[in-house]
Amino acid sequence: MTSGVSLEILDLRHFNGALLRPLLQAESEVWRRRLHWDYATSVRLLSQYLDSHMLPGYAALESGRVTGYAFCVYEETKAVIGDVFAMESEPLDAADAIKRRADGRHPQTANELEEVLLGHLFETLQNSPQVDRVESQLLMHPADTHARVFRDAGFNIYRRLFMVQELRPEHAAPVADLPRELEMRPWRDEDLTVVGRLISEAYAQHPDSLINDQYRSAHGSMRFLHNIVRYSGCGVFSPQVSHVVCERATREVVGLILASRVSAQSGHITQLCVRPRFRRRGLARTLLAMASAEFWRQGMGEISLTVTEANEKAIELYMAEGYRCRHAFDAAVWERQGTRH
Repeated sequence: MTSGVSLEILDLRHFNGALLRPLLQAESEVWRRRLHWDYATSVRLLSQYLDSHMLPGYAALESGRVTGYAFCVYEETKAVIGDVFAMESEPLDAADAIKRRADGRHPQTANELEEVLLGHLFETLQNSPQVDRVESQLLMHPADTHARVFRDAGFNIYRRLFMVQELRPEHAAPVADLPRELEMRPWRDEDLTVVGRLISEAYAQHPDSLINDQYRSAHGSMRFLHNIVRYSGCGVFSPQVSHVVCERATREVVGLILASRVSAQSGHITQLCVRPRFRRRGLARTLLAMASAEFWRQGMGEISLTVTEANEKAIELYMAEGYRCRHAFDAAVWERQGTRH
């Protein structure tokens, strides 16, 4: 942020991808350093939306330079906060630093600027009659970074963990130890139309269904799956790594693991679920082992996943499989009073 110039918070739709390129490049470096993710694919997707001038959100402008942004997307009566990011301030001389401290409205740090942008987004969304629910999962931001402003705006906070397994040669030969009546096979495109019900059943009464309401119905789960498989916002979908477990007699899909490549060195599990009546039979462990083996064959050095801290049984499983927590972040949910989901 440049000294001696007032801060402007403007509609993000006034800007194109080129104007935000330095900001997005700076954010990409944080994703690479903190999570080992290649954010380039997301930057290209964001730039397309920015160039169409249809991405709702806000940008911080100072001395002709975009220093921060926040955006959301709308899904019927829900809004999802997609991201918030600001660059660190440029060094100030003593006089300008004193002026900034005296002006409580002017953010001093990147985190403070991000909270200014979030405040504008909250005000817009919570005063939009068509928005009954707002969800946010700011994966790249460490837990508690912006928890206070979310809570002050009426959001519930759910801590989530980013867990990582280092891949080694022993992962190359997994043991598919499944009950006789079950079999595993690679993901097929046609599976997209039949596994929505599996996910909604697997997440019934699950803490993640509080965070993402798409898990609560087969229709919503289908939308969630479509975003993972068809779009590259969460890495590039890897059908070779993704597998399903089927019941031999009925051909019904009873277990599922989906995965994406998020960088040249890292893979990511985007979904793992097992139908409730088939749990405690080793399916999740076998699916995880298969994903690790396939990523190892692709030359990956690590594999990651996210899990809600309240899901203690899942965390126990992941730790037993060699996953360790590298990073914690917050999920946040706001619902309009009187709204039922």
